[in-house]
This record gives sequence, C-alpha cells and structure tokens, in this order.
Amino acid sequence: MDLLGSILNSMQKPPSASEAQKNAAKKQKEALERKQKEEKNMLNRFRKRVEDKISDFVKDGSKPHLAFEPMDQTYRAIIRDVAEIAGLQVFSFGQDGIDRYSVIYNKERPPSEDELTVRRAGSIWDEEKAAEMAKERIDRQKLAALESEEEKNRKRKRGTEELSGTFYKQKYAHLIGENAALGAAQKTNMNKSYGEVPSENKKDQRSIEQTMADIRAKKMRKAEAEANEDQAEPI
Repeated sequence: MDLLGSILNSMQKPPSASEAQKNAAKKQKEALERKQKEEKNMLNRFRKRVEDKISDFVKDGSKPHLAFEPMDQTYRAIIRDVAEIAGLQVFSFGQDGIDRYSVIYNKERPPSEDELTVRRAGSIWDEEKAAEMAKERIDRQKLAALESEEEKNRKRKRGTEELSGTFYKQKYAHLIGENAALGAAQKTNMNKSYGEVPSENKKDQRSIEQTMADIRAKKMRKAEAEANEDQAEPI
C-alpha cells in the first residue's frame, strides 16, 4: 500500500446525512430544554416576588388596593393564582396585549362602582379622582331631585289649568278656534258648590206669596184637566 492510501484509510470518514440531521435535532432539543428551564426559573422568581408583595399588602392593611404593572396573560395568571390562594379579589383592566394590568383588593374593602368605571375607561384612579367622582354623584342627585320637584309642579299646574278650563282651551283651540274653545271652557267651568250649573241659575227669584199662588194655580189646572177627562168618558 502506498503512502497516500495509508493516509486516506487513517482519516475519519465524514458523517452521513442522517447523522447530521440527528445531531442538529439533538442540539435544537437541548437548546429548547435550556430555554424552557430558564423560563420556568424566571416564572418561579416572579411568583416569589408576587407572593412577597401580596404578603406585605395583607400585613399592612392600610392600602385600599395593590396594583401591578401591565404584563402578559401568563404573568397575570400567576398574580391571580397567588391572590386567590390568599383569599383576595383580583380585577384586570385595560386592553389585552397592550396595557392590561391586575389590581388586588381585600374582600372586606372591594372597589367602588366609581373606581371600576374609571379604571375600565382607561383612566387613573386616585384620591383626587375619587373626590371628583363623589362630587359629580352628589351633583347628579341634586339635579335629579330638582327635576323631580319641577315635574311635580308642572303636574300640579296642569291639573289647575284643567279645572279652570285653560287646558281645554289650549287643547281644542286648533280644532274649533280660540274663541269657541274659550267659550266652551267657560261653560264647563265647575262651580265648587253646585257642579257644572252656575249657582245663580239655581236660585228661586219669586216671593213666597207668588210661589204659593203658582202652586194653587197648578193644582186647579190639574183638577180641571181630570174633570174634563171624566166627562169625556162614555156612559
């Protein structure tokens, strides 16, 4: 065997295509496992920080809530899990994937409707905002009470107009004319003592003597009429 043949035989043969693929797959798997391990360790460290924060929040007891920075759903899930284990309430606000964040509350001190409204609208909630919202709510209550009182006054006024005939005039003036409607309203104006007939029309203007004479004359006319009927009957 010549020198060249001896050298070629002593050299290691290059790996086949299948062996190269196996090596690449092995390296890729190892890299993925390292990455998963790093992520797991990172999540464990994050969970430990959350546990410490929530523990301090519960021990303090003076803070109304504990808010976290915006973060991905994976981290918010850890916050929710730790909070629920501690017996706390968790609310999330903001748009998912953009600025969604978690806030923790004691069940004995839940968030007010004002706070939920502000946070859901994407605004910041603080003591100044709380005072502003409380003032707005009081103003709305005062306005509602004022409007209710005005409505009662309008109803009372309308009832008075209906009794006086003014409402009748306004309601039918476009159909029968303003003067006719006013006349109808005046005719239907009720008298407090005698109903719809004016009291003047119910007064008897005759004297006592004239009244007695009219009664006697009425009786005589009736008697004569009965006598005439008896005479007219056949025998």
